[in-house]
This record gives sequence, structure tokens and C-alpha cells, in this order.
Amino acid sequence: MDNEYNYYNPDKDCRSGGGGGSQPERGPVKKKHKGAAMVAGVAGLAILFGAVSSAVFLASNVVGGRILGLGSSPDASSVSSDQVDSGTSLSRSTTVVTSDVSDVVERVMPSIVSITSMSVEEVQSFFGTTWQKQSEGAGTGIIISENDSELLIVTNNHVVENSDALTVTFNDETSVSADIKGSDAACDVALLAVPTESLSADTLGSLATATLGDSTKLKVGEPAIAIGNALGYGQSVTTGVISALDRSVATTDSRTGETKEDGVNLIQTDAAINEGNSGGALVNVNGEVIGINSAKLIGDSVEGIGYAIPISDVSDLIQGLMNQETKEKVDEDDQGMIGITGISVSDAFSQQIDLPAGVYVTEITSGGGADKAGMTKGCIITALNGNSVDSMDALQGQLEYYAKGETVTLTLQIPQTNGEYKEQTVDVTLG
Repeated sequence: MDNEYNYYNPDKDCRSGGGGGSQPERGPVKKKHKGAAMVAGVAGLAILFGAVSSAVFLASNVVGGRILGLGSSPDASSVSSDQVDSGTSLSRSTTVVTSDVSDVVERVMPSIVSITSMSVEEVQSFFGTTWQKQSEGAGTGIIISENDSELLIVTNNHVVENSDALTVTFNDETSVSADIKGSDAACDVALLAVPTESLSADTLGSLATATLGDSTKLKVGEPAIAIGNALGYGQSVTTGVISALDRSVATTDSRTGETKEDGVNLIQTDAAINEGNSGGALVNVNGEVIGINSAKLIGDSVEGIGYAIPISDVSDLIQGLMNQETKEKVDEDDQGMIGITGISVSDAFSQQIDLPAGVYVTEITSGGGADKAGMTKGCIITALNGNSVDSMDALQGQLEYYAKGETVTLTLQIPQTNGEYKEQTVDVTLG
């Protein structure tokens, strides 16, 4: 019987399609069966490998997620309220946080003003010649009240101290002159007055009085909005949160090099506060003023930290300044003098040597106003007509509003035999 199988002949050319016989070739039947078995084997191994790999991968996820705590956190919007193994339920949050404060700013902006201060100082050159240098400063103010004849604006004392002229620019770009009604150097607060008769009806109609909030109820993390004349370019807005409360910050006077603690504890915020923002408003989401911004408390190397004076801490002080009579500077030749020589006692220095902060009197001018009032060496002047003074510059700045012959009330700290000081007031007629 003929053999039914054709075996592979290595002498055949695979490209020729057959051998030398005339019978048609039926193909390598035996080889076909072997190839199918190999394919099936390979496929089986692949399936087995895939199954094992999948099992290992799933086991790794379980071990990493449950034991090692690995894996990405689920999106807050897709978290369910199912119970986890610990029994703590996962909460679904639907609160949307928005950064749009345009409505708040629109309400507050008419009560914010830009302040430009002009001052002239005498500068001595290397060769001994002197010349006058005019400088300009920028700040911000908040309209807090209006009486029968004045618009009252609160700002920082360092914005207006030692200035020869003050200009206030309102929201409608109208600019007018302003006078200092009162100031407190220790708390860095000043109150300006603008005669309403110097303003047009349109300007008065465009202005608003700020609403003061309660800074004692602030919470760390709540939103905060800073509005002010940053860098003197005009009003701008920055946002952030209340970063901390009751901060105590020491500052160094760039002119004198004196370091002192600020008179009040401060609000810290990460809302950007730059030069020109001083005296501006820190407001909450309700548009209420919760603080008075102070750019002088920011160092060059500091980022994301700004400070503001809590409005509730100085509200009584502001009320007292509002009740004072608005003062105008007198000509230099007509300015009165107390008749003393003194040195500044900063807060930091006073703590080191156990002295009250103010102006330490080193000499009394014979026949001067202080001498006639019975003042003696060693006393410390802490206020003039109720306005605190913490340096000779502050005292001289106050005296610029009083002429010869006028009487002022000085608050003194008098040394006692036991080393302590006793407060006393004395009326001095300026000479």
C-alpha cells in the first residue's frame, strides 16, 4: 500500500513549489499538525502569563493601598459617603470657593483715597554747602466720617508726619489739600480733615463713608482684601487670608536707625501690601474695614507677609482724634518752642534701661516756657495735647502747628525717689 504521508525532503527548494515528480504535492500534513500544537502552546503560555501578571498587579495594588497607604487620592467631587473599615464616613463637599470680590470692592472703593505728601529737608553736601531737597511720598486713607464742615480720613501717622503739604485724591480723581486733625505716633494713626466746602457736589455725591467692622471676631484663615494706593500708582486690590492675629513687630526707622515695637498687636495677612498701601483698608468679605494696612512693617526680604492695625484696637483713639480741633501749620518763623533739649527714648531702648518711651529732657532753657512751667531735667515727655510722641521728630512735628504765645499741655513722666515714674500734666506757654 502506498504511503499516505509525504515527508519533508530537504533537497527540495521551498521556492520551487515541488519536486521532480508529476503528482501534485498535498503539502506537509505532518508539519501542519506540529505547527498548530506549537501555536496553541504559545497561546496558552501567553494566557497563563497574563493571568499571573494580572493577579500580581491586583495584589500589589491591594497591599500598597491598604498596608502602605500608596495610591492617588480620589477627586473630591467623586468621593462617596460609604463607610470605610475604620467606621469613619467620607464626606462629599459641594462648596464652591470663589475669588470674585468685585462686588465688595465696588462698595468700598468710594471710601478710599490716595494721599500725597510733600516735604522739604535741608541737606548738607560733602563740601559743607547746604541745599533744600524736596521729596514726595504716597499713602492711602479711609473716609470714616463727615461732620458739618469736614470730611474725616484716617491713615497711618508715618504717611503724614514731617510733611509740609498734604494732597488727597478721591475716587473721581479730584484732588484737594488736607490738614492733620490729630495723630498718635505710638499707634501709628493719624486723622486728616478736608473742608467740604472745597469739594463739588458731584465729588461729594460720589464718595462714601467706610463701614467699620469688629476685628476682635476675626478668625485665622478667613478671607481678607487689601485696598490701597500701591507704589503711588492709584488704587489697586489684592486678596488673601488672615494669616495670624496678635502679632508684635519691631520696626527700624530708616532715618534714625532706631528700633521700636509697634504700639498695638497686629493682624498678619498674605494679601500683598506694598509702599503706598500704608493707611489703606483691610476689609472682610462683607466690605467692613477690619484693619489699617501698614507697609512700613514689611522687610525687603519678606514675601507673603503683610500687617494691619486692628480697627477695634484704635477705634477709641480715632474717636478722640475726631474731637480735636483741626490744626494748620504755621510759618517756620512763627512756630513756638517749649524751651528744652532732649533725646528720643524708643520702645526698645526704654525696655533695656527701664524708662518710659518718649522724649527724655536733658536740658531746660533758662527763661523758656518749660522753665516757667516748672519742668526739670530727667522728666520724659510722652504726649502733647493728648497726641502721643515717641521721639524728638514726633515732638517737633507736633509743634509745627502751634505759634509763639500759644499754650500746650504736655504729658510728662516724672522720676520718683524709688526709681519709678509718675505721670503728670503741665501747661507750657510756647516761646
